[in-house]
Amino acid sequence: MIVSAHGIQLPPKSFEPQRAARTFNGLAERGYVPSPADLPLLEALFGNSAYLARVALRNATFLKALFSRGVAACFDETCGEAAAAEHATTLKDVMAMLRAAKARAALSVGLADISGKWPLEAVTAALTRFADISTGAALRFLLNQAAAQARPEISSSSEDLERASGLVVLALGKFGGEELNYSSDIDLIVFYDPARFPFRKRGDARGAAVDIVKGLVRLLSEITADGYVFRVDLRLRPDAGATQIAISTDAAQAYYENMGQNWERAALIKARPCAGDLDAARTLLRNLEPFVWRRTLDYAAIDDIHSIKRQIHAHAGHDKLAVAGHDIKVGRGGIREIEFFVQTQQLILGGRDRSLRPRSTLAALKALEARGLVDAQTASNLATAYIFLRTLEHRLQMIEDQQTHTIPSEEEGLKHIACFMGFGSVALFSDAVLAHLGTVQQHYGRLFERAPPLASSAGSLVFTGVENDRETLRTLHRLGFSDPDHVAQAVRGWHHGRVRATRGPRARELLTKLVPALLNALASSADPDGAFSQFDRFLSRLPTGVQLFSMLLANPHLLKLLADICGVAPRFAGALGRSPRLLDALLDADFLLAAPDYATLSRLLASDLEQASSYELKLDAVRRFAGEQVFRTAVHMMEGLASGEKGAQAFTSIAEAVISNTLPMVENEFRRSFGGIEGGAFAVIVLGRLGGREMTASSDLDLVFVYDSPMGVQCSDGPKPLPASTYFSRLAQRLISALTAHTAEGGLYEVDMRLRPTGNKGPVAVSLESFDRYHAAEAWTWERMALTRARVLCGAPGLCDKAERILRRTLVTARDADALKRDVGEMRQTVGASFPAHSHWDLKYASGALVDIEFVTQYLQLREAHRNPSVLDVNTIAALEKLHAYGALDQVSFTALNDGARLQHTLLQFLRIAAGDKFEAASAPRGLKHLLTRAVGEIDFPRLEQRLRAVQAAAHTVFQQLIAV
Repeated sequence: MIVSAHGIQLPPKSFEPQRAARTFNGLAERGYVPSPADLPLLEALFGNSAYLARVALRNATFLKALFSRGVAACFDETCGEAAAAEHATTLKDVMAMLRAAKARAALSVGLADISGKWPLEAVTAALTRFADISTGAALRFLLNQAAAQARPEISSSSEDLERASGLVVLALGKFGGEELNYSSDIDLIVFYDPARFPFRKRGDARGAAVDIVKGLVRLLSEITADGYVFRVDLRLRPDAGATQIAISTDAAQAYYENMGQNWERAALIKARPCAGDLDAARTLLRNLEPFVWRRTLDYAAIDDIHSIKRQIHAHAGHDKLAVAGHDIKVGRGGIREIEFFVQTQQLILGGRDRSLRPRSTLAALKALEARGLVDAQTASNLATAYIFLRTLEHRLQMIEDQQTHTIPSEEEGLKHIACFMGFGSVALFSDAVLAHLGTVQQHYGRLFERAPPLASSAGSLVFTGVENDRETLRTLHRLGFSDPDHVAQAVRGWHHGRVRATRGPRARELLTKLVPALLNALASSADPDGAFSQFDRFLSRLPTGVQLFSMLLANPHLLKLLADICGVAPRFAGALGRSPRLLDALLDADFLLAAPDYATLSRLLASDLEQASSYELKLDAVRRFAGEQVFRTAVHMMEGLASGEKGAQAFTSIAEAVISNTLPMVENEFRRSFGGIEGGAFAVIVLGRLGGREMTASSDLDLVFVYDSPMGVQCSDGPKPLPASTYFSRLAQRLISALTAHTAEGGLYEVDMRLRPTGNKGPVAVSLESFDRYHAAEAWTWERMALTRARVLCGAPGLCDKAERILRRTLVTARDADALKRDVGEMRQTVGASFPAHSHWDLKYASGALVDIEFVTQYLQLREAHRNPSVLDVNTIAALEKLHAYGALDQVSFTALNDGARLQHTLLQFLRIAAGDKFEAASAPRGLKHLLTRAVGEIDFPRLEQRLRAVQAAAHTVFQQLIAV
């Protein structure tokens, strides 16, 4: 018996003597009876590894040779058999030869390992050597096959084909570091030089290279009756989720230079050529040296490198280490922590010191010690722990040839692995494991004790690497994300530079620092998944991320604000993506102060327009101004700083300021070509929600244009004279264009002209005389209803006064009350047929919704105004109050209409900033429901729905009583 310096008994005792006995019987039946001296070793082998016991029975003659000729000689012979597979004539033959050789190699190495004849380094070197030979043989076979099917002139030997192929096969991970374990995947990246690669698929080198790689994976990984050779993992290639399995060398270099991540630098430390065109591989690795080995001391990269590991577990407050069920590879105190202890220091210092670049973990640890970067005791402790844990990893995998790194959690499994490791009891085994894990954890924690933890209070948040981290998924779920896989995949995509904003290394470094706080903020919103998806879309529209990430890191309060915007107002999150300058507005000290009134807004916009040197720049300035002010108002509403009523006032004032400042700007530009009309005048009448001062974030502008032209003035006096009617119609069209056209700064408003005399069939601008005559004698009742919300906004003062008098005179005209009531009732029926309500959340057209309330209000104003003009008001709620004060509405009816109007106007305001024109309660995100509930002071969304139904029912009852036909 041998006891190694690491406390492992060699060979161990047999855990299942009965299986060992059955295996000996099977060997005897095959003509091999081991000598008594060999029995203890074979009992240990067969009694602990069911897999190797099966291999031994299939290879009895070879097993006998292992003892008679020696392991080293037999292993060399096995490697030769694997190499010969390149000369096989069929795919089936090469697969069988490689798998048979793999089984014999496993038996050879396993025997040498548990006997103590080979130390860990010899074991891993042998496994790596066999993987090199198998990969090379499989590749040469495929190149031979491709050459046989290609042009006759491609007839070189397989070695020549391989050397001149331009096909680069790099080994990474444990394979690259020559540290392969028993059941490892082999990590490969395959590149090709299109100029040298001799094969084509439909004229394309890439297609042919991809086929070669697919063939290589099949030869090595496909499970047949003879098993498999190695599982192949290609996910360490550049941006594995978006690239082909074979990548051109030019594309690879461009990727690493522009978008390579620090975890990829760490992975490439272990990269080495293992097959293919070795000269091309060495050239490529030389070209990648500036990426992997930076000459400057890159301490900023520690954040990213550390993030490859789940988190620093050495801080106080974490759970105690355990043995049962522990993952010795990626768990706390495990193999991965030793590897990253070494690799981080290699990345930081290896650019200036080539002696720090060994691929092997143990060799690199020795190099760090030799340079005085790690003290002797630390190096010794970590090396001892590494050898112990890697040996334990081998034993776990050797039992059934399974790729596992987890210590069994059940009692029988623990007893088995303790026995296989040479310990007399589970307790002794556990003590040894915990001692090594604790040592590693302590040293790893000290190395990163000043690094910011990539975690939230809820747990780990790590998104580097090629697959979702399980602990991170659990953390995301605890934070409140219902689809943590989607979140993790999207964040990894950001780190891979799949959006423009994160393609620069500086942006990704900032992102690494920002992500934990960002996810906590999004998770704190009322709809974490919706907020994250919207932020992802927002980020994808940004041209660069450095400014945003720097701003959010410097101003943490903006994270919550941005999360709220993403969670409940996707429209404005989209606006942020299209206009990142809006983010700057959030930093303005006045941003969260009360919204300015119309006069202030008009003055501010006028100042902006004065700074613009051309008409086109003025159009842009108007759009920037309106966009920022609408955004500001929406944020105020979302943050509870403005009610729906205040929001309506602000949106209305913004539109008024825009129209009032755009009109003179358009007139000046128009006069440059067409001059003016001497004594002529032009004015803008606003109606609808703008007229009633009830604008929402998405309201159209209902406009009517009127003009006045003196008798005898036939044409304008400009270079291109126009008749008066044409002049003012074109001026109106030019104003509409200024308000609706999309420029580099986006859109502004939609304009609705259907309320002008004779609707869409009439001229765009009408003379004041025609306007007066039409509404006095020809207008329909619904057009007079619309005038109850009409007011003159801007234009020539004299004309504005005249237009106001006409509006007033029209509204106070006495009417036939019965005919009026009939017309209003029929109009409501027509509207209902044209716009059927889909649910009670159709706040315009549902029974008892705003159209019902507005129709009642307008009907009563038209009925009563000739007796008492004071009932007139363009605003619905103000008009209801005046009608109630006059006595046209009793208390019950007033309360029903007033409550219905206030609730539904508020809901409409918030829906327009958050959901646009459509809202489905059943599928609405939680964040939006929360916003609506908070906006109207309800406890929860079901109570809000109950209240909405109640006020609609009450309002509809009043409508039925007063108007219904």
